[in-house]
Order: sequence, then structure tokens, then C-alpha cells
Amino acid sequence: MAGMASKGTSLSPRITFCLKLGSVMIELFGNRDNGRTHCDGFSRRNFLKIGGMAAGGLSLGQLLEVEASQKLGRSHKAVINIYLPGGPSHLDFFDLKPDAPKEIRGEFKPIKTNVPGIEICELFPRLATMADQYSIIRSISDSDGAHDCYQCMTGRRQSEKRNSPQGGWPSWGSWVSKLQPNTGGVPSNVSLMYPTGNRTWGEAGNAGFIGAAHTPMQLVQKDPNAKAQSLVLEGINLNRLNDRKSLLEGIDRFRRDADAKGQIQGLDEHNQQAINILSNGGLMDALDISKEDPRIAERYGVNIPKYQRDGAPKMIRNFLVARRLVEAGARVVSLNYSRWDWHGGDGMNFPRSREEMPLLDQGLSALIADLNERGLNKDVAVVMWGEFGRTPKINKNNSRDHWPRANFAFMAGGGMNHGQVIGSTDKHGNEPMDRPVKFQEVFATLYSCLGINTATATVKDPQGRPHYLVDSGIKPINELIG
Repeated sequence: MAGMASKGTSLSPRITFCLKLGSVMIELFGNRDNGRTHCDGFSRRNFLKIGGMAAGGLSLGQLLEVEASQKLGRSHKAVINIYLPGGPSHLDFFDLKPDAPKEIRGEFKPIKTNVPGIEICELFPRLATMADQYSIIRSISDSDGAHDCYQCMTGRRQSEKRNSPQGGWPSWGSWVSKLQPNTGGVPSNVSLMYPTGNRTWGEAGNAGFIGAAHTPMQLVQKDPNAKAQSLVLEGINLNRLNDRKSLLEGIDRFRRDADAKGQIQGLDEHNQQAINILSNGGLMDALDISKEDPRIAERYGVNIPKYQRDGAPKMIRNFLVARRLVEAGARVVSLNYSRWDWHGGDGMNFPRSREEMPLLDQGLSALIADLNERGLNKDVAVVMWGEFGRTPKINKNNSRDHWPRANFAFMAGGGMNHGQVIGSTDKHGNEPMDRPVKFQEVFATLYSCLGINTATATVKDPQGRPHYLVDSGIKPINELIG
């Protein structure tokens, strides 16, 4: 959990990150300097805690092993996958219907953007000034309809699990990790997905048949103080992680204690890679946003760590952390943000939109501007979406219900052709009217942004059978990369 700022501001908030590596959880806690107290009540003391997690039979080093025969690409291309749990309303975000009856058009008005002919919701004024730097897909046509991030992490429907290879379908970041692994201190595939009360809104997926070494490295957990099954490496803090000698001594102590307690087996021959992840300045610096220019960080807004019921907290500065992670070498960063399921007895679709959308507008526009200013917009792609859209007809609670027949995706960066809208829905937003787009087409496009050719790239399962990253006939979206 990055950067919880107390009222008023400062950029040097407490930093809490939890690195989940299969059977091992590593929790890093750090506070701002000067001994000040924070809203979370933690003192200045910093420590690194390594705790045993669910069984898996893999040591930390084994999880980080990459095949010696796999050549590491030198590309710095990357993707940030922003998932909005709960199903954000396509009709109230980027596909407003101002000429429809009141019970369909809702309470919001469209505003013009800096691209003639493109209009978006009035609650996104910052994004409206930079429409030439992103594209909107209004015609996602194959949403599964489940309250689950599975499709946004794999491109596949829940029903496809029945026909998956032994081990299951990998998350898309795991394919990337296998084909473009990093051997340094920053893994290819990392997750800022907060565990959620609705479990399926907080899972970045796993590596399926590809193998646990390519499962997303989990960097956050819901309650960093929960679960007593942990060991503490005294004397190791965020300021001393670059002290290799202290780090090695701490890990040696951990290994001895863990062996004595039977928690995990001793670190194997690949422990050097594990040590690199802990001691590498790139990863630690990426996670520590107190090292960011305060003026840049302020653009993103202020974190609101309170959980949105069974959804994720509004940790808007994780958009900044994601940028820092890809800049440090990560290729895929997945994150979840807030909760977008407001209907039923809630009746809160429009009031909550007025609260949530301006915050998202600030954070997302800051990320796009940040990537552009740093010259990363050609190499780093951004996708933002949810699991489905919302009903055109407003229900009796003044809200919109689940609607898988129409959905949207927001895409920026990645060297793609921007300043356009792809596809459209009918006059009431019921379903795509032209250019229907599938989730796998979006992923094929993102793979292309990473330099992966989905027509030729394959990964073998444990039985030696090769598998393509997307289904036969699925191609990148030509309007974006053609």
C-alpha cells in the first residue's frame, strides 16, 4: 500500500509494501523521516518481515528462477493494467447518450474534448484536455457477466476454464514474464492488486500451466499487520536495504530460523536472484514514492486508504507507483482501484460517480501526462476497464444494473494511434452497433505494444504442447497499431 498521506499533504508518507512470492510473504514497512506520527498510528521504526504463507513447496529462490536458455529482451516496453472492480458504467464514463430519454441518459452531460467529435462525461475535465493522447473502445462485446477480474487479467471467460490446459490458463502478465523475463531486481510481472472482500476483485491471476515462477509478484496485502506467522529481520529497514552485508546476514538468520521451525526449506542455488530482488535499488526506489518529485506526486491526488466496502481502497498514488515500477524494469503492472458497483439498495450510481470520477480523472490524467513528459508514452501502454458495463435503463433506485452486452476500454500510450473512438453502441447503449471488440483483441494489441507477435509466439505446457497467447484468428486492433 503506497503513500498514505496525512491531511495536508506531504509526500513522505508511510510506505507499506508486501511482496508475495508463492509460499513466502515479504512485508516492507517504512515511515517518513523526522519521527512524525502518521494517521495509521505507526511509529518511525522500519522493519522487514518475512512470513510463511500457503504451502507450495517452492522456496523464494525457486520462484524467481528463470530458464537459463531463455534470452532476456532488452526492450523497456511495458503495460499498466488498471482494473476498476465492480463494472463501471460505460454510459456514464465515455459513451453518454444525451439525446436518449431521461431514464436512459442519466444525470450527466457530455463535454467536448480537444479532439473534434469526441465527447466524454463532464466529470472528466482533465481527460477532456488530452483526448489526443488516448483512445476509447466503446464496443467491447464479450464481457462474461461475472463479478470477477478474471477476464481483465486473462482475456478469457470463466467457462473457458473447463477446457484449459492442465494447470489452468495463465494471467496475461505470466505469458509476458515467460517470454520476456527479467533476471535483475525487478520482475517482469508485478501486482498492486489489493485483496478485496469480494475475493474475485483482487486477484491478478496466476501463471497456470506456465509455472509458479511467473505468477505475479504481489506487492500489497489488505492488512499488513494480520497473520502472526511471521519472522522479523531486526535491523533491516528501507534505508538499509542497499546495505548488502546487512541484508545477507538478515536472510541467513531468517533461513536458519525458518529451517528450525519447518516453515520453508533453505534457500536454494537461485537465492542470488532472491537477494537481488530485496537488495536491488531499482525495485526499492520504485516502491518508495517519497523519492519522487513532490510536484509530480501532487498531480496524482491524495490516497484514501479506506476500503470501499468489499472493493479496493482509493490508492490513487499507486498509479504513480506503477509508473515507477515500469520505469525500473517491470513489464506488466496490474492494479485495482476503488469499487464501481453501485446499484440495488444502494441507489448510489450518480452520487458516488460525483465523488469517484473526479479523483480518477486527476490520477489517470496525471499518469498520462507523466508518461508523456518522461518520454515513456511510446513504450508504456495503459489500459483501464472493468468486467462489464451497466444497464441503459436506470432502475427504481436511480442506479444502473449489471450489463455484459456493452463495455468499454480506455487505452493510452504504447506508441498506439490515439485521439480516436473505436466502435459504437446503439442509440441507447444496449449493445455494439459497429466494430465489436473482444477482450482478447485488446490483449493481442497490448502484446503487440510489448513487441510480442501473437501469430508466432507460443509457450509449451508441462506435456510439451505449445500454446498461443490468444485464440486462432484473434489479431491486434488495427486502428490502434496499424
